[in-house]
Amino acid sequence: MSPIEFLTSLDGLLFILRWLHFFAGIIWIGHLYYFNFTQTPFFAETEAPVRVGAIQKLVPRALWWFRWGAFWTAVTGVAYMGIRGQQLGPAFTSSAWGVSILSGGILGLIMAANVWFVIWPAQQVVIANAVDTAAGKPANPAAAARGARSGVASRTNTLFSIPLLFFMGAASHFSYGVSDSSKTMAYWLAFAIITIAIEANALKGKLGPMATVKGVIACGFGLAIVMVALLAALM
Repeated sequence: MSPIEFLTSLDGLLFILRWLHFFAGIIWIGHLYYFNFTQTPFFAETEAPVRVGAIQKLVPRALWWFRWGAFWTAVTGVAYMGIRGQQLGPAFTSSAWGVSILSGGILGLIMAANVWFVIWPAQQVVIANAVDTAAGKPANPAAAARGARSGVASRTNTLFSIPLLFFMGAASHFSYGVSDSSKTMAYWLAFAIITIAIEANALKGKLGPMATVKGVIACGFGLAIVMVALLAALM
């Protein structure tokens, strides 16, 4: 089979979807880490005029790449999993590959929803407030609270990204057995309880131990260890 024949086949389509998924994902997660590891600490230390200028000029550009990276990562990932699900049938959800890819995919979809429905709407308020105050208009009293909620959601996405990346790599490179005796439903129930509780905090709670860069990284690796422990106990 020639390269052209492969790329025009179903397997070729799956390869292209994975390639685009990686490309969009790097843009998305790269900007997520930029916001959390670089921009947020910088804003905490810099003078107000510099911060306001960056919010008006730099942040909108970074958020454009951030949100559309999230969008296309989700679209290509869902398309890939949909085709593979049709190919594999019931084996898709009853194999180690399927458990890993679905675990990572669910985390990714929650993160993408946070980008579009929590972070981006809140940042629009923050950016508009910076523009208005720079023009001498009254400050929006809701801007601070919306910015804080965006911060919690962004840190939650950073937390989720660490087990997400683990599961993406685990799908092809981390071997474990799934059999008829595996407690797959118990795994998914525990997985759902953990992720729903963390996401509820993103929507209504506070930063807690995620307030610092070291804290959110430690929490992310801790969450990954907990999820691997679930696999070990229930598979």
